[in-house]
Amino acid sequence: MSGLDRFAERFSGPRRIRRGATLTLVFASVLVTGAATGSWSDAADDGGNEPPPSVRSDAFAPPEGHAGTADEAADAAAEAMADGKSGKEAAEEAVSRSGDRWGSVYSPGEFQEFEKALGGAYTGVGLWARRAADGHIEVSRVQEDGPAGRAGIREGDRLRTIDGKRVTGRPVTEVLALLRGEREGTRGAREGTPVVLGMERGTRAWRAKLHRARLSTDSVTVTEVSGGAVLIKVDAFTKGSGEAVRAAVREAPEGAGILLDLRGNSGGLVSEAVTATSALVDGGLVATYDVRGEQKALHAERGGDTDRPVVALVDGGTMSAAELLTGALQDRGRAVVVGSKTFGKGSVQMPSRLPDGSVAELTVGHYRTPSGRAVDGQGITPDLEAEDGAEKRAETVLTGLGPPS
Repeated sequence: MSGLDRFAERFSGPRRIRRGATLTLVFASVLVTGAATGSWSDAADDGGNEPPPSVRSDAFAPPEGHAGTADEAADAAAEAMADGKSGKEAAEEAVSRSGDRWGSVYSPGEFQEFEKALGGAYTGVGLWARRAADGHIEVSRVQEDGPAGRAGIREGDRLRTIDGKRVTGRPVTEVLALLRGEREGTRGAREGTPVVLGMERGTRAWRAKLHRARLSTDSVTVTEVSGGAVLIKVDAFTKGSGEAVRAAVREAPEGAGILLDLRGNSGGLVSEAVTATSALVDGGLVATYDVRGEQKALHAERGGDTDRPVVALVDGGTMSAAELLTGALQDRGRAVVVGSKTFGKGSVQMPSRLPDGSVAELTVGHYRTPSGRAVDGQGITPDLEAEDGAEKRAETVLTGLGPPS
């Protein structure tokens, strides 16, 4: 549980990516303005480092059922374009009819911004959004140093309008396009351009005029907490975050416990989650996933720290790649998990290129934890459930685990 590291091959054809297509673990409904905070998994980085074979498909076409959906989306887009209509909208309708819960369609501009965001930078206003069950668009997180944060917008606020256009009931990808100022086939507005948001908090309604800015996504922060323990907060698995976790563990004072905070982490690059897992285990299985009924596996690198006590903090906003990491540490007895039940997003998506240049993400399989537990629709139950004061409870548990013997 998608810069975006690259697809194994950049989109060279007008139809599906059939050779070397990269598997993805996507939470498509959680978006930062101009970026997805949980998205595709790994592939080659600008033709540089090759991804581990375990996270790349073996030159496969979409499985039966999903291949049909990809064809239907591509055909719908082509027909709409021939009629002078939006190919992206036609493809969205086709994917919606397929019943694929996590299927989504992104414009070329959205895709490029996702790539930038997962690479650590994007142009936007610095807020994450989700669509509630009633269709309202809610702010799920705010970047403190971004335009939205400086304007006083905070988590839980409702986004009602963007430049006068109502957003209730719209797909989150469409809301993203409005926030970015994107029009069909464009890459979005430039840094410094204005956008007016209609906001609501309880009975209060107001308008906030913001100016888009070039923002960085520092997704890993490290602080020291009581008792000398090290708190590693991972907001999302963007490029480099896995190595940042590994460095934080390596540089922690001798004997210090690790409090790994994954609350609100909606996922990101699977390769980064695997690297983060490698910081705390000595090789071995991280997760398995299925494609066309064939089981594949993700493995950690050897040499991780297996001595320090570890507590992982999770909540209902812990999703996708963050659940993959949590499940691995819990199943292998490497961490005590504290908090509330995680979201339950454990499906595998594959990208398909459509005739108009947009990208469709279609579900092709699901992953499981090392012990074989399914995550999708189930979530991960903490070893110790705690909501209010969860961080203090986690610190107490960590103290009880004691230093390594």
